[in-house]
Amino acid sequence: MIAFMFPGQGSQAVGMGKAFYDTSPGAKAVFEEATDALGFDLTRLVFEGPESELALTANTQPAVLTASVAAAAACAERGVRPALAAGHSLGEYSALVVAGALRFADAVRIVRRRGEFMQDAVPVGTGAMAAIMGLDLSAVEQVCAAAAQGEVVGIANVNSALQIVVAGHRGAVERAVALAAERGGKKSVMLPVSAPFHCALMAPAAEKLRPALEAIAVTDPAIPVVRNVDAGVTRTAVEVTPFLLRQVASPVRWTDCVRRLAAEGATAFVEVGPGRVLTALLKRIVDGARGLSVEDPAGLEKALAAIESKA
Repeated sequence: MIAFMFPGQGSQAVGMGKAFYDTSPGAKAVFEEATDALGFDLTRLVFEGPESELALTANTQPAVLTASVAAAAACAERGVRPALAAGHSLGEYSALVVAGALRFADAVRIVRRRGEFMQDAVPVGTGAMAAIMGLDLSAVEQVCAAAAQGEVVGIANVNSALQIVVAGHRGAVERAVALAAERGGKKSVMLPVSAPFHCALMAPAAEKLRPALEAIAVTDPAIPVVRNVDAGVTRTAVEVTPFLLRQVASPVRWTDCVRRLAAEGATAFVEVGPGRVLTALLKRIVDGARGLSVEDPAGLEKALAAIESKA
């Protein structure tokens, strides 16, 4: 059983998706639809940069969504389709589009607004995120509690058992990094992000996003989609919007999401879209899991060969 995994912000790169655009009619159509929906030439920005402009949250989110949905369209042309799906943060929108729950044009407009609202929620420089390695979830939760000192710092992403991202006020995040080192963490890295995503400071962004999300049409997904917030499975339209709203200021429980995909019967995990971050994490989450990465036509050919050999 094939599960598609869709990447989130941070996987972007200038030129992503161009090889699919040049070789797949379906992928090309996705890029053209994004440009039409947004009213500016997203395709040119993605393929030509500049990188500094692509890295702006309001541009990154629709760009990664578009590259991911385009890759899925190229997969579909070759008969590679998922039986279930999940996405990391922004990638949950890609999963819902490919599952048929959201129209692509609506989703690309929504994630642009989502990026704007998330950026606006906290003044630049006020917030920060850091990846803490070598401590388990309960230890990182204790670090955050001790580091807060009246400010916000909390779990943002549980990427694997010993790779946990925290987010909040910059001072509190820096204190958490120092404390993690004192308490035996292997290494902590401040992340090059423009806002502290998936923490309580994002609550204003969720409220701003609410009317935009509630205004779009949502249908039952054709395949189950595993949610970031609780690793539950979205099977009906009524579940889509509430969980996307909760997701903005809640941790991404990616470890639980991947385990849920496995529990639902996934035997091949295909990362669809730019980068290979999720494929790398997979090996730390599910022992012996088969991870495939499809970010270009060469990756698709390898995935096809691997899937057919196991069929």
